[in-house]
Amino acid sequence: MTTQSAASVPAPAENTVTTAVPARLDRLPWSRWHWMIVIGLGTVWILDGLEVTIVGNVAGRLAEEGSGLDITSAQVTGIAAALYVAGACSGALFFGWLTDRYGRKKLFMVTLAVYLAATALTALSFETWWFFLFRFFTGFGIGGEYAAINSAIDELIPSRYRGRVDLIINGSYWLGAIGGALLSIVMLDTDIFPADVGWRLSFALGVVLGLVILLVRRHVPESPRWQFIHGRGEDADKLVTAVEREIEEEKGSPLPPPDREITIHQRKSIGFGLIAKTVFGRYPRRAVLGLSLFIGQAFLYNAITFGFGAILTTFFDVPTGHTGYYFAVIAAGNFLGPLLLGKLFDTLGRRIMISSTYLLSGVLLFGTAWLFDRGSLTATTMTACWCVVLFFASAGASSAYLTVSEVFPMETRAMAIAFFYAIGTAAGGISGPLIFAELTESGVVGDTVLAFQIGAGLMCAAGLVAVFLAVKAERRSLEDIAEPLSVARPGAEAGTAPAGTPGHRTAM
Repeated sequence: MTTQSAASVPAPAENTVTTAVPARLDRLPWSRWHWMIVIGLGTVWILDGLEVTIVGNVAGRLAEEGSGLDITSAQVTGIAAALYVAGACSGALFFGWLTDRYGRKKLFMVTLAVYLAATALTALSFETWWFFLFRFFTGFGIGGEYAAINSAIDELIPSRYRGRVDLIINGSYWLGAIGGALLSIVMLDTDIFPADVGWRLSFALGVVLGLVILLVRRHVPESPRWQFIHGRGEDADKLVTAVEREIEEEKGSPLPPPDREITIHQRKSIGFGLIAKTVFGRYPRRAVLGLSLFIGQAFLYNAITFGFGAILTTFFDVPTGHTGYYFAVIAAGNFLGPLLLGKLFDTLGRRIMISSTYLLSGVLLFGTAWLFDRGSLTATTMTACWCVVLFFASAGASSAYLTVSEVFPMETRAMAIAFFYAIGTAAGGISGPLIFAELTESGVVGDTVLAFQIGAGLMCAAGLVAVFLAVKAERRSLEDIAEPLSVARPGAEAGTAPAGTPGHRTAM
């Protein structure tokens, strides 16, 4: 229930509200309403996986004569991949700022629309520059999705389920990857579709799936946590009350009363200066953790999986039309990681699971590099090794998004996700594909081994950082993990929490 103080009469600047909305959301049992959130918001990662995998698998076909584009395989897996990631970084920052300012719902509708338009125009590519341009804008929409969706998911899902749900949703990217891999097999079969048509239809299918998701997403509500901070406390109360009533009817029993309230100064927006001061001044250790996790996973995934098809064709003579079978297998391993390990992030805890998944995947990738260097692997055994490596790496990579979305204050959440995604992905995701395309194109085993070792080293380094800096966030309310900047304190300005005031926590 939202109780407004004397400030319920609109004040010139800010209202002070006392609300139990966070506690009311966290005490909810799992319900059909939560499934609607997961389906409406989480399915976009399936589209992202479809996109990236299709591009990786059609790289060889696009480079062939008759594809309709004058482009090389290295340009697809290198320049086009880097532009996609650059667009994602830019979109994350741009839409992340708008998401914290204007709300989660408005922006996750806009970002999906941007993605749909750019993907449709990619399918219509008639020149190489057009293909590059709309790969950038497709990434621009996807980057915005990361900020808007992850912040909304964490704010709507009860604390005891947040870890596993976040990991599984981010891991659903790989369901799209499986679909993209299998779809590319059909679309690249010139007995079914001409060489200049099949790859276009692959992108067009992404548009159709996106439109279906857009229809489902219309029913996903705004985050009540965002509403009560931004002067819409009554809307937040009405929304949560309606959800509580629906769940009580579904379960057939009343809900327990919320166990706490929080008082905050409502405000319209937070400036970049306060966001930067909060992230790097109040939470420097968490900032180092976020950057380490994102850089490690971004290099491994954007550098190596973008070029997996090229490895198969270059070193194992796998036909371009058959790479999809192999990629579907490693994509399945990627999805099973978060699916099977996700619950442990809520039970064993964040620190042990984040550090172990990063370290295990790094060590196993070093082993794969060693076997590859010795010439001990075939296309099948290489795929099996990758499947095991990515089983752990995928859970770790998903936990990077979970970490930065829950360890910073509510008002900065979307922007924090955007910032760490952009910086980490720019470091590993833009340079990675460009470097890796050159290394695999050389046809020299040692060059590809070096790329594997770099990715493995960065994953191990991030795992060691998590050993010391990971935050104990399992089963805790977001407001307990990172106190809102707008929390009201007697005699204190909104957005300040001077040391020594009651309830002040020194951030780790």
